[in-house]
Amino acid sequence: MYIYYRWHFANGHAERRLHDWSIEYFVDMFCGGEINFGPYWDHVLGFWKESLERPEKVLFLKYEDLKKDSVGQLKKIAKFVGLPFSQEEENYGVVEQILEMCSLSKLKNLDVNKYGEVRPNVHNKIFFRKGQVGDWINHLTPSMVERVNMIIKQKFSGSGLSFSTLN
Repeated sequence: MYIYYRWHFANGHAERRLHDWSIEYFVDMFCGGEINFGPYWDHVLGFWKESLERPEKVLFLKYEDLKKDSVGQLKKIAKFVGLPFSQEEENYGVVEQILEMCSLSKLKNLDVNKYGEVRPNVHNKIFFRKGQVGDWINHLTPSMVERVNMIIKQKFSGSGLSFSTLN
């Protein structure tokens, strides 16, 4: 869930750790639409609507779908950028090789991502966590989950957009 990722990311910035922002604080900010750059749902719905109106220009992917069907989603991305895999490439395992090269474990363990910085005091390693769908459930209370689910369901209502993490 975006809120947990955002909280983790914000607390990973060395200059922000002094504030010790709690997950409760972030849930309040999220539900109030006060996250950086405006309400989360406005951005998601904007991209969602554009992907429906201009599918040749905007590809909308969900992390849960990438995890569930990595091969299918990578083929979708390749086709979208105009470089679909040939049957020969598929037969030789090119899709699987790309998935391995781009895997979280591979990227997370590159020296540049373990020790590098985007800018001073912002370490690349804050961009890499577990990569598990649903891990947020271990960090948010049931009342937080209910509150976030309620506002997202309300904001996405009638759009045709849904997330498997919402009950």
